[in-house]
Amino acid sequence: MLNEIDLSRADLNLLVLFEAVIEERHVGRAAARLNISPSAVSHGLGRLRRMLNDPLFVKTPKGVVATARAMELAAPIAEILARVRSVITTAEPFEPATSSRRFTLGAPDGVSAVFLSPLLAGLKRSAPHIEISIRQLLPEEGESSPARAWRNAFAHLESRGMDIAVIPADEIPARFHCLTLYEEDFVIAMRAGHPFAQDAKLDRYVEMRHIVVSLSGDPHGFVDTVLEQHGHRRRTVLTVPNFMFALAIAGESDMLVAIPRRFATIFASRFGLTTVNAPLPLPRFKLSAVAPRAAMMDAGLSWLFGMLSSACEVDRSPGLL
Repeated sequence: MLNEIDLSRADLNLLVLFEAVIEERHVGRAAARLNISPSAVSHGLGRLRRMLNDPLFVKTPKGVVATARAMELAAPIAEILARVRSVITTAEPFEPATSSRRFTLGAPDGVSAVFLSPLLAGLKRSAPHIEISIRQLLPEEGESSPARAWRNAFAHLESRGMDIAVIPADEIPARFHCLTLYEEDFVIAMRAGHPFAQDAKLDRYVEMRHIVVSLSGDPHGFVDTVLEQHGHRRRTVLTVPNFMFALAIAGESDMLVAIPRRFATIFASRFGLTTVNAPLPLPRFKLSAVAPRAAMMDAGLSWLFGMLSSACEVDRSPGLL
């Protein structure tokens, strides 16, 4: 870490330069991103090398490669810059119509696919210069408590590596602001014309071949837990890492897959699928937008919560699709 003497001559712009170079892995591209000359980037890197006593980046025919020390510094420098940017943007008035801020949202793939299109449409109308980054969030494997299953998301929020997380959790730590966007349940999707759609009963359901969405490849999903509680088992013949992949496979096979209802409403028809209500009581869950309470002093972040809420304002009633 830098001592007090180092800090007295440190330049915050050098950290911005470091961030650009380590992300671009190329001095020329970093210069273009910062709107300065390549020689200015090289000069700044020289100052950083002397200050941190490390080469930081090594030239290659294709650009630069970060040293082990640079890789070690990447995360704390990103956190420092995120906090500084948060302080500055919180202090500045926020005008959606003219702001060019970039917000980072995190969500599971079956969730971001639901709210992203209406959110972008709303931004195009009222805040055309706002930019959005989406990060895929995944629960920790084997965790039954939502507060623990999504602790990585909470950590990213508190480090300001992410502005808002949209997650299916009821147990949100008190230090976070939470807004319920909608409630969700699951339906059963299959190719159009599948015979199961005409007689969607539990005894026939367990006889079918099934797809399970699991990043780890674990074939035992939450549906299997519910089935076991009712004294049944099913045959899982395929696991896939995301819901979109599952829809593509189901549309060209006789396999069934349980998918979120809203996700199905948007995408099932594009893959030639039909859906029915599950023949057993699958759990419902709430999707909530979450951010640190301290961050909610940011007028821009508070506004984005409202935009997310509006993007999710669609019919919540259950039924066939």
